[in-house]
Amino acid sequence: MVAATGFFDGVHIGHRLVIGRLVKAAHDRGDESMVVTFWPHPRTVLQQEARNLRLLTSMSEKEALLKGLGVDRVEVIPFTKEFGALTTREYFEKYLVGRYGVDAIVLGYDNRMGSDARDADGVRQIAESMGLDVIWTEKVTSGQGLEVSSTKIRNEIGRGNVTRAADMLGYSYSLFGVVVSGEQIGSRVLGFPTANMQLYEPLKVVPANGVYFVKVHTLGREFYGMCNIGNRPTVREGNARTIETNIFDFSEDIYGLDIRLDFLRRIREEIRFSSFTQLKAQLARDRFYCRSLMSR
Repeated sequence: MVAATGFFDGVHIGHRLVIGRLVKAAHDRGDESMVVTFWPHPRTVLQQEARNLRLLTSMSEKEALLKGLGVDRVEVIPFTKEFGALTTREYFEKYLVGRYGVDAIVLGYDNRMGSDARDADGVRQIAESMGLDVIWTEKVTSGQGLEVSSTKIRNEIGRGNVTRAADMLGYSYSLFGVVVSGEQIGSRVLGFPTANMQLYEPLKVVPANGVYFVKVHTLGREFYGMCNIGNRPTVREGNARTIETNIFDFSEDIYGLDIRLDFLRRIREEIRFSSFTQLKAQLARDRFYCRSLMSR
């Protein structure tokens, strides 16, 4: 068994290098590839600034991404305080070798693990002392020359930089949820009906407030649209934050159904207008611009 282990939040381009090496090594050895990961995130259990933690992928999204890259098995270990107290050697002995029969491991250049916080070289030494083959991967940078990490991607999304985040992820960042009822101001007052989303994973990173050009997945089909994230200050002060999307060329009832948004580009910041008339005019300009992007 050839394995890679870690949280792999986002399964970004750095992770993808590790997974690519994993799948190739398993194929070359005539063996299975396996990712050993954890849930929930260690910080939520160890309470290390847990209130500020937001994730790029839910567990189901992460597993789907890993399987889509050719991984044969994804094993999820429940992360508890007891598990978090294991040293690197104890983790190898009890889980990687003892439970899963791993005989080769793929390590990223910045791998750290165990309560003893071993760096990649320390992990390599332990793995080799136990008779495991070690396969190295190098540092990865984005097309813009940025060093890639899940933390950096979360920060970019939190600032609304979804195109820069996509460059580091290797795909467009998505939110997945269910369509819920709203105040219907978009359809009744503005002439821009919206699908209001409630996230399935409340710990997902939500992009900064603003208007975004998005691809919409619902009813087994794909559409384009524009999404507003924010507190709708033109409607009234003190609104709860919402995620609402005007889907282009769409009029079907999808309340209670799944919806996924792929964030393609941020169009503008959220603005407080002095009237609904001004807001409606801006929405028309936003839609015109988003439609111009559909053919690019």
